[in-house]
Amino acid sequence: AGECIDTLEAAGIPLPLLHIMRQLARDGGVHPLQVLEQVRQRQRQDPEEEKRERILESFDLDGIARYIAEKECKKVVVMCGAGISTSAGIPDFRTPGTGLYDNLQRFNLPRAEAVFDIAYFQRSPAAFYELAREMWPGTYDPTPAHFFIKLLHNKGILLRCYTQNIDSLERQAGLPEDKLIAAHGNFDKAHVVQSDEEAPEVEVGIEELKAALDRGEEGWQALRREKGGLVKPKIVFFGESLPESFLQNHQRDLADCDLLIVLGTSLVVAPFNSLVGLAARSAPRLLVNREPAGTSDELARGFRFHTTGEGENWRDAWHQGDCDSGCKALASALGWGEELDALIESKGASEIHRAPWAAS
Repeated sequence: AGECIDTLEAAGIPLPLLHIMRQLARDGGVHPLQVLEQVRQRQRQDPEEEKRERILESFDLDGIARYIAEKECKKVVVMCGAGISTSAGIPDFRTPGTGLYDNLQRFNLPRAEAVFDIAYFQRSPAAFYELAREMWPGTYDPTPAHFFIKLLHNKGILLRCYTQNIDSLERQAGLPEDKLIAAHGNFDKAHVVQSDEEAPEVEVGIEELKAALDRGEEGWQALRREKGGLVKPKIVFFGESLPESFLQNHQRDLADCDLLIVLGTSLVVAPFNSLVGLAARSAPRLLVNREPAGTSDELARGFRFHTTGEGENWRDAWHQGDCDSGCKALASALGWGEELDALIESKGASEIHRAPWAAS
């Protein structure tokens, strides 16, 4: 099973699925190829979307900007991944040579994703703690893409931002807590890792954890003894449940949205990637990313901008490029370019007028 999983990893199977394969092989004797076949069967069973009338004049940023203004969008949902933070200096996860998983080799991990494995953390926490010190909020500054999300909020048209990122840069850019759902957690809060899953959660001040980590192993070991267990930020590790805020809100938010914007993610991690297919059928969907991602041939009810047949795409656009330039171009197409520049220059403090249709 181990050799098979290594082969699947080399073939590009998503890391969360590899993690599940390892768990099932270890705990239940399930062969990895059985897991892969079950996943593929489930994907084949997902019904395709029914074709609809075209709702975008053009499948590009101009078409999206025109739709926002003409339809007076007020419930925009943004999904974002590591691509919005790379210009801040934070590596993404999967880029060969520079991605976070490649850079983790210096920790001599059994496999790169083990740094975010809760069982491995409980045995060997030092690698994650060193990574956490490097990524701690305040080390990096928000990017233009982060301030674009803040601009949508200030304009009164952002319903919610769902982020895969753990860097807390959305909050640092000024996005209110109620507008952000960190699907994989972040550095806003910390807690004690309990061996008993039924035990009540014990929260720890995030600054208390930061002070302990700054003292190195002596510091986090002392905090461990004081709190009765290892303390970590509320980042979702493999083997942990997603935050309640995600579970309670994502289906309703996506069903209510009038536009979905996806920024800088490869859309390979479930269940986050499933949000694309949950968007209201009447809502256009925009991907801003260097590579195509989340297309309907790979993801249930995924993007259809890659299709070529007549009427095959009626609402999806892909802007190929980095997130910062894509967000700036969309802001300019909306006539909001100068306001975005002001937000970037002021680090989120600039006063922004609400969109005319969202003034009340």
